[in-house]
Amino acid sequence: MMKSRIKIGMVCHGIRPMELISIDELEPNFTLKAGDVGLFMVTEIGKNKMIQTVSRSATLIPGDLIMGAFGNRYATNQFEGYIPDDLKGEFHMLGGAGVIGEVKSMHQRLDEIGPTKVELVGLYTDERGQIANTISQKEQKLIPFTGDLAKRTKVVLSLGSAMDSGKTTTAAFLINGLTKKGHTAAYIKLTGTAYPKDANLAFDLGACEAIDFSRYGYPSTYLVSEEKLLSLYETLLRDVLKKRPDYVIIEIADGILQRETKMLLKNPKFMSSVHQVVFSAGDSLSAVNGVHTLNSWGIQATALAGLFTASPLLVQEVRECLDENNDHSYLPILNLEQLSMGEFPDYLRTMQLLSA
Repeated sequence: MMKSRIKIGMVCHGIRPMELISIDELEPNFTLKAGDVGLFMVTEIGKNKMIQTVSRSATLIPGDLIMGAFGNRYATNQFEGYIPDDLKGEFHMLGGAGVIGEVKSMHQRLDEIGPTKVELVGLYTDERGQIANTISQKEQKLIPFTGDLAKRTKVVLSLGSAMDSGKTTTAAFLINGLTKKGHTAAYIKLTGTAYPKDANLAFDLGACEAIDFSRYGYPSTYLVSEEKLLSLYETLLRDVLKKRPDYVIIEIADGILQRETKMLLKNPKFMSSVHQVVFSAGDSLSAVNGVHTLNSWGIQATALAGLFTASPLLVQEVRECLDENNDHSYLPILNLEQLSMGEFPDYLRTMQLLSA
């Protein structure tokens, strides 16, 4: 096989593969881990018709060889997938950057097309003769969480009611508005599945630095421990602080009920490092109930945004409902134009935790 024709997923960036080990050469009790790097043959094209490499999106056809890394995925509008127990059989592309696993469930709209299917050709070894792993290669660079670094900037969380509620766009347009007001803002995507689109959007709209968890080898953050998530947060914050940003916009993937999101939001030490929270929602009901859910966890949103703001009627519904509860009537509701014009509140107060 021609090594030059292997399409290398972005998630494998920085990996120097040495030897390719076939399944039969592995120890009988070998168990896959998140980040293990393999060579795969594409057998059937499904949802992912391309693989994102470091430099471009490469078209896939059956018979292609790709380098990817095993990982888990939680995506309510796409796939739920896990690292397989058995190395033989059919695997799936869980994400376009080369995250490979086994689909357990998928959104109904994908039932007909399904995931892109692959077969494992073999696993790569590294310079030490161990199975090459994207996480273990970089994990030693993580620093322990202290919360001290957040004091050097203003951390703003961009949260959403669910996947595709508008939180990425909200974060990017918020950055755009802050830069127009003369501030510098960096972007961090703390959780999710590796793919460059979100960080690229933030950078294109003015972020002085835009990075995510994949910088430290994580194909995804689904099922990562709370301690590791906090270390990722501290380390990524350290990296962007080199640019001396006035603000750091942190996007946490999926909705507030998702495992990692909920875990972080209920961590007092994490939340004490947060300056403000912007909550995005897709409709009026999720906007109102999202505010109430956050409040029940002791978190006060600073502003509402997201897909629902494209509809004046939905905005009216939310405003009327919040006005009925006088304690929420202060909440600004910002559409993309307002975010881009820098109408994010200028009263930059420290996050005040509400009593439950």
